[in-house]
Amino acid sequence: MRLRTRGPRVVPTSASGAGAGDAPRLAPPGRNPFVHELRLGALQKAQVVFMTLTLFPIRLLCAAFMMLLAWPFALLASLGPADQEPERPLALWRRAVDLLLKAIMRAMWFAGGFHWVTVKGQQALPSEAAVFTLAPHSSYFDAIPVTMTMSSIVMKAESRDIPIWGTLIRYIRPVFVSRADQDSRRKTVEEIKRRAQSKGTWPQIMIFPEGTCTNRTCLITFKPGAFIPGVPVQPVVLRYPNKLDTITWTWQGPGALKILWLTLCQFHNRVEIEFLPVYNPSEEEKRNPALFASNVRRVMAEALGVTVTDYTFEDCQLALAEGHLRLPADTCLLEFARLVRGLGLKPEKLELCRYAGRARQQGPSKVSLAQFAKCLEVAVSPALEDLFALFDEGGAGEVDLREYVVALSVVCRPSRTLDTMQLAFQVYGSQEDGSIDEDALGSILKTALGVAELDVAELFQAIDADSKGRIVFADFRRFAEAHPDFAKEYLSPARASPDGCLLAVPTPNGFCADFSPASTYPGPRPLSKKRD
Repeated sequence: MRLRTRGPRVVPTSASGAGAGDAPRLAPPGRNPFVHELRLGALQKAQVVFMTLTLFPIRLLCAAFMMLLAWPFALLASLGPADQEPERPLALWRRAVDLLLKAIMRAMWFAGGFHWVTVKGQQALPSEAAVFTLAPHSSYFDAIPVTMTMSSIVMKAESRDIPIWGTLIRYIRPVFVSRADQDSRRKTVEEIKRRAQSKGTWPQIMIFPEGTCTNRTCLITFKPGAFIPGVPVQPVVLRYPNKLDTITWTWQGPGALKILWLTLCQFHNRVEIEFLPVYNPSEEEKRNPALFASNVRRVMAEALGVTVTDYTFEDCQLALAEGHLRLPADTCLLEFARLVRGLGLKPEKLELCRYAGRARQQGPSKVSLAQFAKCLEVAVSPALEDLFALFDEGGAGEVDLREYVVALSVVCRPSRTLDTMQLAFQVYGSQEDGSIDEDALGSILKTALGVAELDVAELFQAIDADSKGRIVFADFRRFAEAHPDFAKEYLSPARASPDGCLLAVPTPNGFCADFSPASTYPGPRPLSKKRD
């Protein structure tokens, strides 16, 4: 499976709302947006050692002291019912507490090395824009603009029970979303809508519409929660123009504590916050929150000078799925999942069985683009051409339908490696006994990992203990159960082609702050929950 080099595909904007922008969508981005690789040079490592022994403990204690100092003021100001409408104008003592807390929070960030916080543009009044949409979301340090503006945010309900931090959160009157309440997502969107339409009575809401952390190389799909009210929003973009990026905290890469440690060990940390002009939606965008979100994203991408992509939080879940085969950092299956979703194809078990039957009938015979479209029961389109190109390794205009079935199985059930391999043996196996040879195993695993080249000779020899030259699924299952880490042992990075995707598997982070409500529209649910 190979992602062939393709030029950018420009997707025209279907609405002419104010500020819709003309930034093209480039497909796909050059880097996996959910992966961050942090490499320190010798001098940087020496600096970290020096700072760890000197300034780091002082900074950490100062930051903790500032949070403790802010706690009693936040507790006093947050007394009373949480759903009670704020008084307007604010009482003098509340304004004083607000200013004091902003000063304390700024001192906390200063103690952490954020000596300069550059603010560009003009923050809109609550009556002008009730919602801030902030991107790219890449770290818990994105809380800096929240503490500077004291805007409300969308938070998990469990956060309010955290000692000290929960009190500080309650002060900004957040919108809480509960995982235990089946109806919580809908209630969250209704509460955002109610506050957004209050004409400035409630504090402005700051939402991270990407819904998860990325490495800031592109803007992924925006969730529509912030755009459902159909009110004007103010886009806010974040930049961290530092030589060493210790800020980014993605699903795959340095963990939360390591990011905190390395950031506090830098002499200076810079952050830029830019308030873009208020975006007033058109009538079409008010009726279509997804279009509204897409057009706002284009404006923000143009301001940042980055591309946009249709990758979503669900793709992040796919990349982190646990199983015998962990997807590599630069797997092409993320692009595959995006294209399948864009074509409206539902990766369900029933569809998978149907495609598998057709692939088994087709066998090793390859199909053309027209035949591929007929098998998928969709019309030939630019998106289908992109999907077809993923499997057209030689550019001959023909693909193996069995590879599509294997890739779709991984997207359907990313954690169930053995189920995917069993299906692969069914479509690749011989009619007599369902066995496959080394070449077939290589083709299966290349597709399952989304890479261009893969040497499986040692793995095949290890499975084929009797040296028969062919193996059946029972052989593979026994070997996988006896060697659950066979991918690490036999499919090392050294065996990947320079043109393919690296097989390094970074360690996933524990959790990623998600301040954006999920879409209320029907669609595939996340493949797995984020782990706390």
